[in-house]
Amino acid sequence: MVDMLSAEAERDIREGVRAVLKDFPDEYWMRKDSDHEFAWDFYHAMAKAGWLGICTPAEYGGGGAGVQEAALLIEEVAGNGGGLNAATMVQVALFGLEPVVKYGSDAQRQRFLPAAAAGELQVCFGVTEPDAGTDTTSITTFAKKVDGGYLVNGRKIFISRAEQADRVLLITRTTPKKDVEKSTQGMTLFLAPMDRAHIDVQPIPKLGRNVVSTNTLFIDDLFVPEEDRIGEEGQGFKYLLAGLNAERIIVASVCLGIGRAALRRAVEYTKQRVVFGRPIGMNQGVQFPLADSLAKLDAAELLIRKAAWLYDNGLPCAKEANEAKYLTSEWAFEAADRAIQVHGGYGYTKEYHVERYWRDVRIERIAPIANELVLAYLGEKVLGLPRSY
Repeated sequence: MVDMLSAEAERDIREGVRAVLKDFPDEYWMRKDSDHEFAWDFYHAMAKAGWLGICTPAEYGGGGAGVQEAALLIEEVAGNGGGLNAATMVQVALFGLEPVVKYGSDAQRQRFLPAAAAGELQVCFGVTEPDAGTDTTSITTFAKKVDGGYLVNGRKIFISRAEQADRVLLITRTTPKKDVEKSTQGMTLFLAPMDRAHIDVQPIPKLGRNVVSTNTLFIDDLFVPEEDRIGEEGQGFKYLLAGLNAERIIVASVCLGIGRAALRRAVEYTKQRVVFGRPIGMNQGVQFPLADSLAKLDAAELLIRKAAWLYDNGLPCAKEANEAKYLTSEWAFEAADRAIQVHGGYGYTKEYHVERYWRDVRIERIAPIANELVLAYLGEKVLGLPRSY
């Protein structure tokens, strides 16, 4: 059994990550977000310090750590002030290549994992489609078998890091949905080259997290060599699920970091802001919402820790991972909203940073899965209610 992290181990991770983050304060992220500029210097600093490969198996150049360590890492990255911008830059390196780790060939692991751990290989996820959304089994991007590989055509949407990516973890159909017994059959997963001659990347203007672009991919006759297929043809949906619970835990930890950053800013401001001859933090109408957010974030942290421990020990954790994602995204957004409120008009300005936290954490109630679908999962799979979708 894998033990819960000791206080000393947790402290070492937090202090080690903070040693890198001290060079990238709120003002850095405010500028990058305003300029829509990818933060390469931050990314390279994290790679140089070895944090990108913390979860990569040791035999492939990584640290061999589990989700418990990854959750602490990403909480610190998001909570330093970088928010979702900073977290997205390192998130894929943590458990994004779990399908390759679990189902790829040894040759694929040798080709891709060391480079990803060193920050030399950029990977994006190509899953969501304009007419499929969360209903992944309804994708229509198709990979046709040809000599030596596959020819792929289709569209993907809401793809982060596509402008920088060297490879795309691409889910396609190799058998039309109408020709399979189960909707999850006939889907194939690739770690495909981002061949710009056959993939047109179009950025989507959006509300927040503007350091990392979100894109639509137009894929036209992309050739993918057979050696870039992950596992067996037609089994891609199963492989895609390999890192699902880890992803939920990581997302929850991102939200926790942002929520704590917002709360910290709010507390500092209410101690200093004097109105009617007294700090506004003396007023219970200000204190109570912030104290309520503190209690909620502390409770969410315990749920994240439990889910991560279960995952690292190979125990069922879908219930806890989904609950952690749901509660932390809701409560972190509430904390960010309260931070704006106690700042008054200043909260709406970029100078105080809380508006950026608010914009960043809002998307986590939608992605990578909408909170309503989390509730639907809990209703059906945990409470035993009839399937609602």
